[in-house]
Amino acid sequence: MKLTELGIKAACVQNKAYKLYDEKGLFLLVKPTGSRLWRFKYKYGGTEKLISLGIYSDVKLKDARAKRDEARRLIAGNIDPSAKRRAEKNARANTFGAVAQEWLEGKKASLTSGTWKRDRDQLVKIVGPYLASRPIADIEAPELLAILRRLERKGIRDTAHRVRAVCGRVFRYAIATGRARRDISADLRGALAPKRTQNYASITDPIQVGQLLRAIAEYDGQPATHAALRLAPYVFVRPGELRAAAWQEFDFKRNEWRIPAERMKMGELHVVPLARQAMEILKDLQLHTGQGHYVFPAIGGQPRPLSENTLNAALRRIGYGHEEMTAHGFRTTASTLLNELGWNPDLIELQLAHKERNKVRAAYNRAQRLAERRSMMQAWADHLDDLRLALPLAGGHAGPVKDAQKPEELPHQSVS
Repeated sequence: MKLTELGIKAACVQNKAYKLYDEKGLFLLVKPTGSRLWRFKYKYGGTEKLISLGIYSDVKLKDARAKRDEARRLIAGNIDPSAKRRAEKNARANTFGAVAQEWLEGKKASLTSGTWKRDRDQLVKIVGPYLASRPIADIEAPELLAILRRLERKGIRDTAHRVRAVCGRVFRYAIATGRARRDISADLRGALAPKRTQNYASITDPIQVGQLLRAIAEYDGQPATHAALRLAPYVFVRPGELRAAAWQEFDFKRNEWRIPAERMKMGELHVVPLARQAMEILKDLQLHTGQGHYVFPAIGGQPRPLSENTLNAALRRIGYGHEEMTAHGFRTTASTLLNELGWNPDLIELQLAHKERNKVRAAYNRAQRLAERRSMMQAWADHLDDLRLALPLAGGHAGPVKDAQKPEELPHQSVS
């Protein structure tokens, strides 16, 4: 006797699972939990097999019969429905989109949230529409090049290079997991127009730095924004590291800010010794935002940090255009002036959290040079205060400044 929709709906739940048979191998498995599961039993090559056809009521009786009939047609054509399903599942797992998603999941813990989101958007939104459904082993270099050329035509040349790089990481992951034979992105080296060197606008003239610090002191905007803008020159971390600072990262007994590895560009814990001036700013701000998670919360009290554009907007508000100074530019300011003041370049690089190529040397530096960096950071803060308090003299100079090359004589370098 064949099943009916009415009979299926009337089926009672029992203590044990039981079957309601239709015909031609189709039956409904009624489980003690109340779920009803379609199953199709068949023989192939002398072996009895079973496949799932879905859940009732997502799959109605007529749809389950249609799926059964399709499976029977495959069997008649000497195709095992179970084997066909496995092949299709494997094919889906081997697509560029599936491998990219798997790679992204594996990188969540080791990449900063900003980098991870950027990589995800590039793989999903830029590459995905063209390659997501393609078997990764079948993709050829011209297919990826066509995507990168579209980015070049839009004038976003640097993005094209970043997309090529992140695709290369996905291809290499596919090779490691046995789903691709080679990294086709490597074939595109030299095929793209050169990257534009990104220089963050910064002020490196000591007199102009003093003027900037005085303008920051007079900023009359939101307190958290003002505090972030005042703190930035003293700590010269990357803007994303600054604006997302959490109170739990600060050790006021040791006067240290310990930025966790997952928030750092290089993926390693970074210790920022805090000068007396930086501590004063933080302790004042703690009275306003210390009850929350973020040191610099967004306007409106929402549980999120200042937006990435807030500090640059604040600089614009005090009169500095995007070609004069940026939030990232405080790093170049510190790097340039600290070098001019005669501080050891290795100390400066360590405090900028630039990657040390030699891992043994990097570990030694991090372990042994914190005391030296602490002295440098206090001396740097004192120097900034001297610049801020110094007033220009008639000859155009401001107070005593150590001998240094004029900024225009120095090669301009981008500090990332």
